Amino acid sequence: MGNYIKKPEDIEKRSFEIITEEMGEKIKNFTEEELPIVKRVIHTTADFEYADLIKFLNNPITSAKEALSKGCKIYCDTNMIVNGLSKMILKKYNCIPYSLVSDEKVSKEAKERGVTRSIVGMEYAGKDKETKIFLIGNAPTALYKLKELIEKNEIEKPALVVGVPVGFVGAEESKEVFKSIDVPYITIDGRKGGSTVAVSILHGILYQIYKREGF
Repeated sequence: MGNYIKKPEDIEKRSFEIITEEMGEKIKNFTEEELPIVKRVIHTTADFEYADLIKFLNNPITSAKEALSKGCKIYCDTNMIVNGLSKMILKKYNCIPYSLVSDEKVSKEAKERGVTRSIVGMEYAGKDKETKIFLIGNAPTALYKLKELIEKNEIEKPALVVGVPVGFVGAEESKEVFKSIDVPYITIDGRKGGSTVAVSILHGILYQIYKREGF
C-alpha cells in the first residue's frame, strides 16, 4: 500500500514521461516551444485528442513571453482561471491576473442591457491599457466581443489571446471566427476546452521563462 510515488515533482515528471511515450510520432508536429504547452494540456485533461485540436496562430508564444517578461495584466473570463494561475510566479514578473464577471457594476450593467456578464466584463477589460493577455475558457460571448473590439480598434492588439471556451452553443464557432484576425492566438478546435485548459496553456508558456526548482 505504501509503495507509490509521493513527491509532487516526481509524480509530474513521470506523468510527462508517459505523455511523451504515448504521443509517439505526434511530437514531431510541434516546435520546441509548442510541445511543452501541448503536453501540459494533455497532463491537465488526460486527453490525447488535444494534440490534434490545439492550434498556434500568429507567433503567440514569442509574443506572450515578451509581454509576461515585461509585466502586464491578464484578463480571465472566469474566476476559476484566476484562481488556477500561479500567483507566485506571475508576481515575480509583475503580472496580475483578474476577472470582472463577478464585479457588481458589471453584473448590474449586464442585467440592464440583457447581455452576458462576459460581454460587459470584456468591454471594461478592453479599456485597460495594461491588459495584454486574454484567457477565455468559458464564454464564447467574451471571445466574440474581444474580436469586435479589436476590429473596431477600440483595444490595442493583444500580446496573446487564449480562446478555448468549452460547450455546445457558440464555443466552436467563436473559436473559428477569431482565427480570421491577425492576433497572437492559441485555440482548441471544436467543443473542447475550458478554464483548466486555459490555465495549462499559459503555464506552458510561463514555465518556459521561469524554471521551477526540481524541474
